[in-house]
Amino acid sequence: MKKIITTSLALGIMAAAGFSTKADAHELSYKVQSGDTLWKISYNNKLSTQELMQYNNLSSSTIYVGQELSLLAPHSHETQSATYTVKSGDSLSLIAKNHNTTVTELKTLNNLTSDLIRIGQVLKVPAAGSAPAPAPAPTTAKTYTVQSGDSLWRIATNNGLTVTQLKSYNNLTSDSIYVGQVLQLTGDSVAPAPTPAPAPAPQPTFNADALIAEGKKYMGVPYVWGGNTPAGFDCSGFLKYVFNTQGITIPRTVATIWEAGTPVAAPQKGDLVFFTTYAPGASHAGIYLGDNKFLHAGSSTGVTISDMNNVYWKPRYLGAKSIK
Repeated sequence: MKKIITTSLALGIMAAAGFSTKADAHELSYKVQSGDTLWKISYNNKLSTQELMQYNNLSSSTIYVGQELSLLAPHSHETQSATYTVKSGDSLSLIAKNHNTTVTELKTLNNLTSDLIRIGQVLKVPAAGSAPAPAPAPTTAKTYTVQSGDSLWRIATNNGLTVTQLKSYNNLTSDSIYVGQVLQLTGDSVAPAPTPAPAPAPQPTFNADALIAEGKKYMGVPYVWGGNTPAGFDCSGFLKYVFNTQGITIPRTVATIWEAGTPVAAPQKGDLVFFTTYAPGASHAGIYLGDNKFLHAGSSTGVTISDMNNVYWKPRYLGAKSIK
């Protein structure tokens, strides 16, 4: 039976610089030893924990003795690269398409942990003549029945399509879909007019007080990187879980929640407030309670209430958006 090791998130052990988890400078991988954690291995090899997880396709911080971990980004030693300066209207998917690569490869080349980019940012891109990105596998299915939790973006991505194509094939004029709806996945024939949604199919009524009351139930739940249940939350996992209890589906990461929300000049109860912390752009968020207070899952506090005007949060405030 493999011995399971769980990463400690305690930053206080930064002073322990004598860990024996550093790989030889000429090695490309590291074998997990007894007592190792992802944090120890990444720290001693000048990587972040997120980079180490990304390089090894890890979805959690669990590792085991004898496991071989790559210390290099996939193909980073093989891929020749040029540069590209981000322009107005760009997105990672558009840049990837124009340079014959994938969003995943772009993020790996540039050590990006989200899809957020900014105008003027210089990105590494595969040089002309490098191996082309594999095309999405063509879909064999002709139709797809919408399931709970689906979105047009998710369905399109899973079937090698764009949202624009999917909307065109189905004569859709908005991004609204409903459970049980049958969508055409090819343009071989003109799609019939969309079947009316079953009646009644009311949209959930947003109730800020109910949302806040639900969120406060989890006060004191510890912070867990990647956590999205009452056993432990990270900041976006907490928001997604609480909004879901109210019948409202939001994206999983802070950056994508920021993009999906509607900007507001001043937050109202139930709106989301965003902050810039460890990276440029939106990287932390919480539910606005009124009186400059917000409810959030803090990395050092767990689920708690904080004052937006304190010395830490005030200079990091980015803006507010409504999710209704």
